[in-house]
Amino acid sequence: MSVTVRAFGKINLGLCIGSLRADGFHDLRTVYQTIALHDLVRVVVSRGSGVEIRCADARVPCDQSNTCYRIAERTMAALNAKGRVVVEIEKTLPVQGGLGGASANAVATLLGLERELKKRLSGGEGLRIAAEVGSDLPLFLVGGTILGVGRGEEVYPMPDLPETHCVIATPEIGVSTPQAFAAWDRMWNDGSAPELTRSSPSARMTRVGRVVSAWLSGAPGGEGPRKTVSGVPARGRGRAEILLLDLVRTGIENDFERVVFPQHPELREVKSVLARAGAYYASLSGSGSAVFGLFRSGAVASRVAASLAKSGVPAWATRTLSRRGYWRKIFD
Repeated sequence: MSVTVRAFGKINLGLCIGSLRADGFHDLRTVYQTIALHDLVRVVVSRGSGVEIRCADARVPCDQSNTCYRIAERTMAALNAKGRVVVEIEKTLPVQGGLGGASANAVATLLGLERELKKRLSGGEGLRIAAEVGSDLPLFLVGGTILGVGRGEEVYPMPDLPETHCVIATPEIGVSTPQAFAAWDRMWNDGSAPELTRSSPSARMTRVGRVVSAWLSGAPGGEGPRKTVSGVPARGRGRAEILLLDLVRTGIENDFERVVFPQHPELREVKSVLARAGAYYASLSGSGSAVFGLFRSGAVASRVAASLAKSGVPAWATRTLSRRGYWRKIFD
């Protein structure tokens, strides 16, 4: 019998890129948010040894470079378990789309192995293994609304945004994250974005930290919700909209848009389409190519997704997932 796990995707509610570190990574500050759009990962352990990855999507590697392969090896060793691991991936999340599909698949493999073997890693051990395999794996061991720092692998649960309607557009453009970081470094070093060079990377990190802290003061468990959003009384607004617009008002954005949009102007146009259609927040997710918009109405979100799809841009109407919703649905 195999174990089936939903590998939910994520979006980034803002992403700030800091300085290049000695280990070759960049310091980051980001707010991750899990979403209901997902892949399916089936895990089975039988007699024998080794790891086999199966996926009908030819863009997904089935060798040792696959994150599922690497995390399966580490998890089996950490659980002191033996057997042949077969991981079957049914894709919905885009490849190189900025929704964390490969990372979500890997964490789903870890969770599937725990359930299949009836053994559990400690919380710290699971996070350590996840961080060894990739920077944005640990967020999928938390779920909901999450602060990511370091290179993105240090994760801290934040007060959850209530579940809200979301349109995910996935233009068929492959955006390489390493190339996007390289383009950011070139822009920083050649001074082509003067507003960036006026402040140091560490100063920008500090500013974003203050932005998130200020936002948290208005979140549940903080000092209470702010009374207005961009000067508009909060009465009548949904709680998710109040919290998110308050975060946006403080200036958080996705730095990758500065380098990805000039290279792929069609992504900027998709963001504009979402905004014109009524999204109260729209952004590139990660380094792309996925672009998302948050909506007050599920009916509007469905119409916008259908319109994008009709124009040739793959799109889905979905919703964000709270931490509780994430863990309640992951094995259903």
